[in-house]
Amino acid sequence: MLKLKKLTETYGMKVFTDGGEYFGDVDEVIIQNNKIFGWKVKATRDSFLSKTVSGAKGVIIPHQLVKAVGDVMIISKAAVPSGEEEKKETEEA
Repeated sequence: MLKLKKLTETYGMKVFTDGGEYFGDVDEVIIQNNKIFGWKVKATRDSFLSKTVSGAKGVIIPHQLVKAVGDVMIISKAAVPSGEEEKKETEEA
């Protein structure tokens, strides 16, 4: 049976990667043309996101990278920004 969830129930929900790492908390949902476009995830203390993206308040995760929503949200590891890309950008600049 399909279980429906209200969008307001997702605010503050914990977000984990499919590798089991705590990523952050859902801050907002982005709706475009009556469909979910993406999720704004805020970096919280001790989250993988706050360690990876220093100084940023959060990131926007495309809805296609969300694998499951229940008591927590599970996202694909592909959504995780890697520190190597940031290092390459700073070295090139």
